[in-house]
Amino acid sequence: MLRILRIYGTLIGFALIVVLFSVLLPGTFFTSGNLINISQQISMLAVVAFTMTIVMVMNDFDLSVGSMASLAGVTAAVLFSLGYPVYVGVGAALLVGLLGGVFNGVLVSLVGILPFVATLGTLTMFSGLAFLVSGGRTIFGRDIPSEFSGFARGGIPLDFIGLDGQKLPFLSLVALLVLAVVWFVLEQTTYGRRLYAIGGNKEAARLAGVRVKSLRLSAFALTGLGAAIAGLMYSSRVASANPTQGSGLMLDAIAAVFLGMTMSEEGEPRVLYTLVGVLILGVLDNGLTQLSVDSYIREIMVGAIVVSAVAFSSITKQSR
Repeated sequence: MLRILRIYGTLIGFALIVVLFSVLLPGTFFTSGNLINISQQISMLAVVAFTMTIVMVMNDFDLSVGSMASLAGVTAAVLFSLGYPVYVGVGAALLVGLLGGVFNGVLVSLVGILPFVATLGTLTMFSGLAFLVSGGRTIFGRDIPSEFSGFARGGIPLDFIGLDGQKLPFLSLVALLVLAVVWFVLEQTTYGRRLYAIGGNKEAARLAGVRVKSLRLSAFALTGLGAAIAGLMYSSRVASANPTQGSGLMLDAIAAVFLGMTMSEEGEPRVLYTLVGVLILGVLDNGLTQLSVDSYIREIMVGAIVVSAVAFSSITKQSR
């Protein structure tokens, strides 16, 4: 019984949250329009959480993803304001994310700095760079090309499944694509298996011939790239960019991964379980917003849910 609760408890909790909001918000919460809206709202967090799973598989952390998302967003926006085409701004932002991730990887895998310390330092660095690049201002209006901001407003019509007038947002599709890629990389490739081996025991993996340093570096690079993608998605959605736009992504992404880990018998991060964590946070945020609950109450609830889920998982493991 305890084993079943440990594995499915988080999923059951998610279902109960959905039922609760459906009862409290009849006619507005559990509707196709609101569910599609939730999928768009969580798309940026989902991309960061899915790629964060890659480094957490190795028992590492990346605390800089929020500031990296901000830096990538303002990098693209500044280039747009200078008259560069969309593909240049987007390409530069993705390159910034990739290089920032590589820098984190070098600090962790080659220099040997603890991931927590290294990425805490680069969190501040990337945040400062975001302010420097943007001049501390929000970039919006005519500086943002319509073809860039229009991407977030677009989607695939769902008339063919009976949802006339509804569209599956392109941002949601990007998140699903990232989910599919990360799932395939972690679960179906030798690369992914080696990352899990590093997470199990770095020294044993090294002795078995796994190139621990280069793999850790590449994992941080992918996480930086994911943060940049999320930053671009956010800027497209709000048709603007500011140096603090990604500030809330890091904690929520880590919370989503931890919530997913409670569903694993081994306590390992799995990207499909991370998806459940993202959905819990997204549904909670949407429901509380509709109920006009203050944001700080939401933060208290998210923290309590994460601590409770992890604590319950730990207790049930010890009872085996």
